[in-house]
Amino acid sequence: MKFYAGNTPHHDLTYNDVFLVPQSSEVSSRFDVDLASRDGLGTTIPIVVANMTAIAGRRMAETVARRGGIVILPQDIPLDVVAKTVGKVKSSHTLLDTPVTLRPDTTVGEALSLLPKRAHGAAVVLNDDRTLLGLFRASHGVEVDRFAQVHEVADRTPVVLREGLSGPEYFAALEEHHIGFAPVVAPDQTLVGAITAKGAVRSTIYLPALDDQGRLMIGAAVGINGDVESKAKALLDMGVDVIVVDTAHGHQARMVKALKVVVRVRDAHAELSGRRVPIAAGNIVTAQGTRELIELGADIVKVGVGPGAMCTTRMMTGVGRPQFSAVLDCAQAAAEAGGSVWADGGVRHPRDVALALAAGAGSVMIGSWFAGTLESPGNLMTGSDGREYKNSFGMASSRAVSNRTRDNAGFERARMALFEEGISSSRMYLDPDRPGVEDQLDQITAGVRSSFTYAGARNIHEFNERATIGIQSMAGYEEGRPLHSSW
Repeated sequence: MKFYAGNTPHHDLTYNDVFLVPQSSEVSSRFDVDLASRDGLGTTIPIVVANMTAIAGRRMAETVARRGGIVILPQDIPLDVVAKTVGKVKSSHTLLDTPVTLRPDTTVGEALSLLPKRAHGAAVVLNDDRTLLGLFRASHGVEVDRFAQVHEVADRTPVVLREGLSGPEYFAALEEHHIGFAPVVAPDQTLVGAITAKGAVRSTIYLPALDDQGRLMIGAAVGINGDVESKAKALLDMGVDVIVVDTAHGHQARMVKALKVVVRVRDAHAELSGRRVPIAAGNIVTAQGTRELIELGADIVKVGVGPGAMCTTRMMTGVGRPQFSAVLDCAQAAAEAGGSVWADGGVRHPRDVALALAAGAGSVMIGSWFAGTLESPGNLMTGSDGREYKNSFGMASSRAVSNRTRDNAGFERARMALFEEGISSSRMYLDPDRPGVEDQLDQITAGVRSSFTYAGARNIHEFNERATIGIQSMAGYEEGRPLHSSW
């Protein structure tokens, strides 16, 4: 990456301060672009979903992995829940979606509350032997008693497709029947999954992020306190694909101690299993911190202090660094040390993802942007204005700290609750046009692919090499924002 006209900045920059200058290009199509990450994980798009409790769960993990990214489960989820989640994701189909399933005796009221857990708009009603009884849609619950059972109102004769078809073949079958969703069954008529018209198309654009056994990928975080060794061993035994050693301030003695433990556990596990699991650690905003974590054994360094939408660190403490410069500085140091970085936080538009990759990030970590999607763990709420939303909160907020310290003594919990550096409750509204995380990924990857064509780059490595960055005023940034009404 280079700065336009040699205008090397004399102060740190964030994403709004910079822009990409178009270059001579022979890349004529977005589909000529390879978005495979350069962080060594093997993901096919450079998107990592942040380890935030309000965002990273099973539905998010399998959906994002199916489209090529990876989700990091938060450190404060009990290990038995993590194990169950990892198992579910690893057993999920790599092409077919996982539908909401209902028992025949599920009430209409409960069924309606479960429909928003997926972006399909339909749920599959199954018999005890997992054979299909019918389909339930929101329309089936209109003017129906909420205590009625779904078998009474479900569509008993839905179109059912067989497993083993390709994406284009599934799309053709859905088009033939003029439908957008269908359950998919095995030869014994048991449910395998579901397919949507959009999902069939997406399967030809995205490649799933798969482990060495052909299963969907998922990661998990550990903190720097408590029994780090036991938790790291447990995560490796579960089959996670990356361990993230996570704390707000990654350049400290406790991080050094925890990272050494995780590296030792990982290396011992690799000797026995032949499988070396990458380790990410952070957060860091300096080249020195990046080099030190990589020297200690981290493969990836998380970069970002304070840019997240739920984070109040900079306003509370004055600590942090503008994110574009932090990523640029740390990525250069990581490359020299044989590692990579994740740009963690501060992205609010597809342009920001492209700029982070231009600065040298191997992948970009996204949190709050995905909180307002159907796949995030929270319950879907409706405000007084009729807009749908989900509640989100920062991982250093009092709410998150309370969850993380639930096993501590009461006095210690009360003392820690006095200190918070994050928002405990924020409404993240769903975009009516893009309510699912896949819709958001479509928008992000479309923008990033287009950025690559402007730079004449076919992959992330070329993009980082060819990107030319200009510096702009706030007026320049505002000039580039679209107007949704006339002036």
